[in-house]
Amino acid sequence: MIKANIKKLVWISSIGIYDEVPGKFGEWNHQMLGAPDQPGTYLGTYRKAADIVSSSGLDHTIIRPAWLTNNDEIDYELTKRGENFKGTEVSRKSIGNLVAKILINPSKFKQADLGVDKPDSDGDKPQWY
Repeated sequence: MIKANIKKLVWISSIGIYDEVPGKFGEWNHQMLGAPDQPGTYLGTYRKAADIVSSSGLDHTIIRPAWLTNNDEIDYELTKRGENFKGTEVSRKSIGNLVAKILINPSKFKQADLGVDKPDSDGDKPQWY
């Protein structure tokens, strides 16, 4: 990226890579995706990639979306790394909206690591599952 003069990396990862999903939903998420400290699992692989991005020195933003829906809506809230994740799902359209905002104003989200969920979608698993 440095050689190509690319200024911003937006990495879309997964919730749970920092073990930040509490309660029954966090347990369900581990059952579905493995644990972030287990190499070769879905979350283990995404955690390793996020660690590489974070330590790369590149201007980056990591997005950790909840379970994705195809709902035709833009409705999301953000959590920072180190905060407990809130909801269980979020629309792909919401993630697209966030990526556009990041690319329009990259300094606002510089070196950010963001959890993204639909407000009030808390539960033991995504509503649609």
